[in-house]
Amino acid sequence: MTLALFLALSLLVGASAFIQGAVGIGFALIMAPIFGFVDATYLPVTLLILMLPLNFLVAWREREAIDRPGASWITVGRFFGTFLGMAVLVALSVRQLEIAVGLLTILAAVIALLSPPFTPRPSASLGVGLFTGVTETATGIGGPPLALLYQHAPGPVLRSTVATCFLVGEAISLVILMIAGRIGQAQLLGALYLIPAVLVGSWLSRHVHAHINGPKLRLAVLIFSIVSGAALVLKG
Repeated sequence: MTLALFLALSLLVGASAFIQGAVGIGFALIMAPIFGFVDATYLPVTLLILMLPLNFLVAWREREAIDRPGASWITVGRFFGTFLGMAVLVALSVRQLEIAVGLLTILAAVIALLSPPFTPRPSASLGVGLFTGVTETATGIGGPPLALLYQHAPGPVLRSTVATCFLVGEAISLVILMIAGRIGQAQLLGALYLIPAVLVGSWLSRHVHAHINGPKLRLAVLIFSIVSGAALVLKG
């Protein structure tokens, strides 16, 4: 990783962490296509590692608002979805992974934009957890289905519950990926270099999250994700 690339990625990682800390989604949607452009071998491991401290800090900051029953059902589905996601990851080449990340980014963002309001139920939480386990383990992207589930909940509930589910799910995925021998030194070093940017972005979001215009920022993130996902599909 050159110095110029490190500085550019640090800026983007910090901005993405700020957005997710303020809104509840955005980090993986922004960074997965970017990592795909830079070097798809960073996916999903580097992305998953970077999200661990981010989601821990967000979940802890608003821990009293966590929807614990919903998070429990999501985690059950997430556990079983992890094994399906591992199978997808093993089956894909780097170029196919780029295309998969791009397509899943577009699909998830479009669904989040167009979906009507609904009340989360245990069956929906279980299904979202299963789907998230597949997509996040294979590509690092799992936020939009969770955000979709809680998009009409108060901001603290969305941010804290999504962050909690991410935190547990990412730990599960990383353990499975480690057992499968899919974690390499380059991926670990990439995450190590960029963790300070995650901490800075998360810290900044802590001071403004209550004042951010969430819907407009969320819309901008999703539109950016659709554009970047389409570009990544063309590259792949």
